[in-house]
Amino acid sequence: MPVLAVDKPLGLTSHDVVNRARRARGTRRVGHTGTLDPLATGVLVLCVDDSTKVVQFMEADSKDYLAWISLGAGTPTLDAEGPLEEIAPVPRPSGAEVRAVLAGLTGPQAQVPPQYSAVQVGGQRAYAVARAGGALDLPARNVVMHSLELLGVYDHLGDAPRTFSPGPDGWAPDTQGRTFTLPAPLGDFPTLLVRARVGSGTYLRSLARDVGAALGVPAHLAGLVRTRVGRYDLADSVSVDDLAGAQGIPDLAALDFPGIEADERLARELRQGKRPKSEAVGRHVVTLNGALVAVVDGNGEELRVVRAWA
Repeated sequence: MPVLAVDKPLGLTSHDVVNRARRARGTRRVGHTGTLDPLATGVLVLCVDDSTKVVQFMEADSKDYLAWISLGAGTPTLDAEGPLEEIAPVPRPSGAEVRAVLAGLTGPQAQVPPQYSAVQVGGQRAYAVARAGGALDLPARNVVMHSLELLGVYDHLGDAPRTFSPGPDGWAPDTQGRTFTLPAPLGDFPTLLVRARVGSGTYLRSLARDVGAALGVPAHLAGLVRTRVGRYDLADSVSVDDLAGAQGIPDLAALDFPGIEADERLARELRQGKRPKSEAVGRHVVTLNGALVAVVDGNGEELRVVRAWA
């Protein structure tokens, strides 16, 4: 019942990877903790069999990305799927200009999702309406940009680094590292390389659009690699070809909460859905002899079960 961090290749949807995992593991019970677009690569966390119970506790994990943002060209999808719909001549901006823009987009933000997204309004999926030639009035959503770091400004995508290695501050350019595959460029446009750490629900395609808007030009996300989801780093991810034999990690190790070691009485009460007294505050994972019992929320007086394991 493992949790698996998979390195999603370019061109596959997240659902494609889930289907491959179902075939490889011989089970229908496979879910993921956060969609990765077809033109993005990198970490996709899968939960298999009973591990699907922990998905709800991992969806809010922060995520790290490497984002290549091309300026001077906009697309309906906000990424390299195209087609180009707005082109404007743009000089290569200075690093200082871009850093000022990124600073203004860091922290809590109200972000408008892309039209090509799974967001629903009035029972309609935005992408279905967009594919039919329409557009929905999508309300802004509250997201958090924990950090946005400019790694470079380049004359076009071909000049930007594609080879990286993990380091203490995240993945960084390294000629001796791993080379990432990006979508084919839509043209020669000035390109920014940004290292981002964001909260759940953030669209990097929308970030690319907003960076361009702040600079006064259209923009699109020319490439994206997700390098971390919660505690799962790309360096430790398995390929889709190795899903059948991948070990992964057990449910308990996947839950990044402080722990409470229970006795038999406390474990029994939690499994019965009772609210035993406790001074614990916040979300905790409860174990008995090293086995997972429950995830609970404490208010300083009692524990409320969020999810229990038999």
